[in-house]
Amino acid sequence: MLIDSGQRPIREATVLNPYSIKEFAIGRQLILDVRAQDEMNRWFNIEVQTASHTAFRERTALHWADMFSSQLRTGDDFSQLQSVISIVLAAFPIFPKLRRIHTVFRITAEENPEVLLSDHFQMHYLRQGDLAKRQMAGMDELCRGLRDWLNFFTFGGTKTEDQMAQLVDNNPAVMTAYEEFKRFTSDAVMRDLEWRRRRFIEDQRLYLGTAMAEGRAEGRAEGKAEGKAEGKAEGKAEGKAEGMYEIARNMKRKGYGIEVIMELTGLAREKIECLD
Repeated sequence: MLIDSGQRPIREATVLNPYSIKEFAIGRQLILDVRAQDEMNRWFNIEVQTASHTAFRERTALHWADMFSSQLRTGDDFSQLQSVISIVLAAFPIFPKLRRIHTVFRITAEENPEVLLSDHFQMHYLRQGDLAKRQMAGMDELCRGLRDWLNFFTFGGTKTEDQMAQLVDNNPAVMTAYEEFKRFTSDAVMRDLEWRRRRFIEDQRLYLGTAMAEGRAEGRAEGKAEGKAEGKAEGKAEGKAEGMYEIARNMKRKGYGIEVIMELTGLAREKIECLD
């Protein structure tokens, strides 16, 4: 990915948040984050997002900001700050006005986009959902390594070992990942965890969709009762907002974690913490 955007690749990295997949609770957040640091002290936040969200862009930007600000403690010198590179693999279509499958965002001057505010900010989106929607069109624009990894993420669960080896031209790193994936999916305990995880996500989508529909219906009813266009708009907005708060309130009562509730409703942490 870094090579694809003309940057020096990672030679060595340390994962900052290692965990055991068997200890990964079914009810935790729907995003798998990997935080790492390389030999040049660049920080990386890697996310796999499987479901679209109304505040998707804002949430990924917040994750970048959290990692950037966490580098310093009170009294530390700002010169100690290092680059933070966020990498987001999105399994759903995003940024419909953009063409490239690998989309990179930086902070630049409006007058001259070649002038960076800081080279510490980078956000890379790998648009797997758009890739599937386009029937893989756009892969030829990527460098070979990134193309191989996207093939793995897209087809790893459907290709045989020989087919995958041919697809990625026997890329050793990708084939190692493929073998680990097959080992994972052949483990009965892991398959059960994956099945329960999938059921959890499906249940939450259904729950969220029902609550949003109820909130919209209530908003339309209130707007119609007021009999004014302004009342209708405000009624819809208030109904939708109240629907989200009701979702968060019910999920909190049932013991769901704050991160899960934030992901499904788009509400800020402080708003959720204040709910009874």
